[in-house]
Amino acid sequence: MSYEVTATRRRPQQFDDLVGQEFVAATLKNSIKSGKIAHAYLFSGPRGCGKTSTARILAKALNCQNGPTETPCGTCSNCQEIIKGASLDVIEIDGASNNSVENVRQIKDEIQFPPTSSKYKVYIIDEVHMLSGSAFNALLKTIEEPPEYVVFIFATTELQKVPATIKSRCQQYNFRLVAIDKVKECLADAAAELGITADDEALFWIARESTGSMRDAYTLFDQVVAFSDGHITYEKIRDKLGLVGIDRLNTVFENCAQGKTTEVLACLDEFLQNGVSIEQLISNSADYLRSLLLIKNGVTKEALLGNSVERYSKAVLDAWSPIQIERGLSIFLQLYRDIRYSLSPRYEIELTFARICWLKDYVSNMEVKKAVDAAQKLLAGAGTTVAPSAPEPESSPASDAQPTGKMPDGLPPDFPRFSSFMTGGDDDEEEGETPAQTEETPNPFPDGGSLPPEQSVTADTMDDGWANAQTPPDEDPEFEEKLQAEEAVASYEDALKKQESDETTAPAQLDEFITTADGRQISIAQLRGSVIAELSVNEGFIASALERTGLWKVSADNVETTTSGELDIQTLTRDMNKVAARISNICGKPMTFTVLQADKEPAQQEETKSLPSQVDSLVNAFKGTVV
Repeated sequence: MSYEVTATRRRPQQFDDLVGQEFVAATLKNSIKSGKIAHAYLFSGPRGCGKTSTARILAKALNCQNGPTETPCGTCSNCQEIIKGASLDVIEIDGASNNSVENVRQIKDEIQFPPTSSKYKVYIIDEVHMLSGSAFNALLKTIEEPPEYVVFIFATTELQKVPATIKSRCQQYNFRLVAIDKVKECLADAAAELGITADDEALFWIARESTGSMRDAYTLFDQVVAFSDGHITYEKIRDKLGLVGIDRLNTVFENCAQGKTTEVLACLDEFLQNGVSIEQLISNSADYLRSLLLIKNGVTKEALLGNSVERYSKAVLDAWSPIQIERGLSIFLQLYRDIRYSLSPRYEIELTFARICWLKDYVSNMEVKKAVDAAQKLLAGAGTTVAPSAPEPESSPASDAQPTGKMPDGLPPDFPRFSSFMTGGDDDEEEGETPAQTEETPNPFPDGGSLPPEQSVTADTMDDGWANAQTPPDEDPEFEEKLQAEEAVASYEDALKKQESDETTAPAQLDEFITTADGRQISIAQLRGSVIAELSVNEGFIASALERTGLWKVSADNVETTTSGELDIQTLTRDMNKVAARISNICGKPMTFTVLQADKEPAQQEETKSLPSQVDSLVNAFKGTVV
């Protein structure tokens, strides 16, 4: 008998033989047992998971001489013809090569004739998503109302390409990838059938490489059997297929954990000289770091790791934290995406392993935040200081305010900026020794240093009876506004006094008063200060311009002033209504506000210069002003 590949030899012949598709098998068996057979089925799922095999089993179950039955005998003439692919009533069609309307028209003509020797005429169309749009449309009516003896079974790996009109006319079954443990068991049974000894580690590697596809697993198994000489081991697979292997990965990553860049680059050169491809090395390194990350998070399942936990280097596990391993894994994943457009893939992988050598110094954003939060306590006065030589009484306020003497969590005890405060001297002093203090070189912090301001000021030292370490008392809601008004008045009065001393003709506005809306008598200086204080809250530019104005002249319904700055003139002219509204609100009657250009002194006029040409160009380009 000619050689038969494992995938064909071990093709499932019963519903119970399907691996990892228990839901599909149970549903089809129950439907056949109850006689509720659909006229169209749609099997979808990844490659090599049993779609076509299930379609053939279903065809045998329907056409078996003992059926329809959920357990076809496999020995009758109908079952044997279906197994050999020679049945005239079970037609398998490749949708990729028969995707036109003419092929669908041929099917429509054939279904008019009943089956020759079976109960059902079964059409199995593989890769049905390859049919053209016209072919799908031509098939709609046929699969919706076929003759009672016709059953359609469609199989596809790309369900999204099948039109919704086809899906709605079929019973849909989604096939899943097979678990690694089950794939490994099937491989062990296949090896036992051939009389071959296989190590579990080697079978686990084949199962992981198949990514859940039984056909891929059997195909790779046949390749490994060809060079294993009756005994499949992981070392043989590693050497023949150009893999790195767990032992070699342990060696190179131990050097990375110790920061030995030279040894790491030498190992890389050895791998590449031995024929290991760069893509394979990246893949193996990513798998290795993924397994380390799983182990650090408490996962020890061998099916996920691919090896037993004991095979991984304890030195690497102890050297790196989970966050650092995550960073390393992300570096290799990004490397695999980058080498496609790289100048030299070898340069890329050498640079990556050089970066992995300082992975132990990597600090994540979360760790930085924790360190900053811990340092905040120290900066606030909770740092470690030297205890005083003589204990102070418990009732002493100073002793109550002293720090706890414990380094905040998150900061290393040998932190260079703060370690000197722990010993009272330099970092190079021997532990337990305190340098002698002399009058020439006194200890700058004999008792830990002075207290921060919030701890040194008590309520007794304050005029209003509260300390700055406490919550301040409630203030008048208009306190800030009053304070700004008082400052503006004081500044204005000083300017008036100075002007009186310089100019004998200056009016004395300190003695001029006006009546407010509530009947109070205030001076013009107070009016000016109140307006500036109100505008400073939301109109800072206007308030600043008002502060630079000259004397205010108040008439019956107008306030007039002068200013010398062109920018102040533009600002106050543009917003004079806002100023007038504040004045009217204080005086209790409609008031207007006028600002005039003050006469410049000769010296000031000489200093006036034209704007630079660049500014003029920008103004002309954007149709704006300097303001």
